[in-house]
Amino acid sequence: QVQLVESGGGLVQAGGSLRLSCAASGRTFSNYAMGWFRQAPGKEREFVAAISRSGGSTYYADSVKGRFTISRDNAKNTVYLQMNRLKPEDTAVYYCTAGAVVGVVAARGGNYWGQGTQVTVSS
Repeated sequence: QVQLVESGGGLVQAGGSLRLSCAASGRTFSNYAMGWFRQAPGKEREFVAAISRSGGSTYYADSVKGRFTISRDNAKNTVYLQMNRLKPEDTAVYYCTAGAVVGVVAARGGNYWGQGTQVTVSS
């Protein structure tokens, strides 16, 4: 089992920045590709970003490309999502996920999910 705990969410004005963190425990972190998804009220959960086990490959949804950056620190068992130039439409609960294959993580998420952290962007 892998336990994932997100943090760093909050309320920010449009144009501002936030950095989300997801701390993993339970298994060897570097064995897992990691991803971020989000779910806005009344909408389905959607892919945001994913990163390979080594961190050498990253993938982004078109809606966040150029504004968000995913990274990982395998020594700290943590994956990050740096979010810049935030927009009101970025408001959602953000979930961290872990899985074996980055392509699968990006497509539908991994086998493990965190509880989520709320991000609210005011206009």
